[in-house]
Amino acid sequence: MNLHTHAEAHAPKLQGVASHPLTVEGVHLAFGGLKALDGASFRIQPGIVTGLIGPNGAGKTTMFNVISGLYQPDAGKITFMGQSIERLRPHLITRLGLVRTFQIARGFPKLTVFEHLMVYGAQQPGESIATALLGSASARRREAELAEKALSIASRLRLSHVIDNKVTDLSGGQKKLLEIGRALMAEPRMILFDEPAAGVNPTLAEEIGDHLLSLVSEGMTVLLIEHDMALIERICERVIVMAQGRTLAEGTFDEVRENHEVQDAYLGGRR
Repeated sequence: MNLHTHAEAHAPKLQGVASHPLTVEGVHLAFGGLKALDGASFRIQPGIVTGLIGPNGAGKTTMFNVISGLYQPDAGKITFMGQSIERLRPHLITRLGLVRTFQIARGFPKLTVFEHLMVYGAQQPGESIATALLGSASARRREAELAEKALSIASRLRLSHVIDNKVTDLSGGQKKLLEIGRALMAEPRMILFDEPAAGVNPTLAEEIGDHLLSLVSEGMTVLLIEHDMALIERICERVIVMAQGRTLAEGTFDEVRENHEVQDAYLGGRR
């Protein structure tokens, strides 16, 4: 399945090819007097799974919210594929090919799995009122393409047997898989996964890990927040550790695990 072709044809023009698809430089964000992000910086290597870890309150999800455009930073620079995105709205960032998931699966509870996937399809014909009303041949072709893609993604994520079920009827694990499907329907270049295995059983957590490895084998880049260290160790080539809104350490899993500052942060030694 080609995840990039249509998105590349319709996304805003990117400023060249970057050796690091995502770069975060000196990002600050405060809520009142609380510093949620305090100069965090890192670069993401292409075509691998990178883990973003740290103790609770380290700023990981806040960082995802800033990268994806839900929050605008007070200072700092964020670059995706060579283009500054720190002031872009979320839908424009998604259109560039940078997509994120959420800890709690989002969606439209009254829709079926199939309808839910279709809503998130890139370049929806229904986004234009005129196209939706007139039903042009190109719109019908795109609708058919999205339907084929939705069925393919459902099969890939083993959701075909619930394709006509409403989202509210899904189990927690199935909702996690559907959240992955939602991201794939946007035809991303890179996905930010926020705790995709949280609250699921070990077998499904391993399956989710396999899905992420499959994505990077097809050339996608993945940045992953996750508290399951066994999953991080298994699938992440690089790990970034955050603490107190800053980047504390980077390296392989073994390297960061042996880092004394990282050990202190997780054990509460840092103040």
